[in-house]
Amino acid sequence: MKAYNKIIKINPDKRFGKPCIRNTRIAVFDVLGWLGSGMTYDDVLSDYPELTREDIRATLMFAADRERKLQTI
Repeated sequence: MKAYNKIIKINPDKRFGKPCIRNTRIAVFDVLGWLGSGMTYDDVLSDYPELTREDIRATLMFAADRERKLQTI
């Protein structure tokens, strides 16, 4: 089992089935976009106190795993 499986969830009733963090409506692509725009972990955690550092790391691991799968197709 992947380390992020307990954190990243896909629910068709939330955010149109986009991968989200736990039971929040915060999608993986939201966090990636924030980090990509220059926000630090601390910035994200300050704006979204329901998130943890582990949640942010899980989004990065999920994205890396998805990218790895795309490269093998």
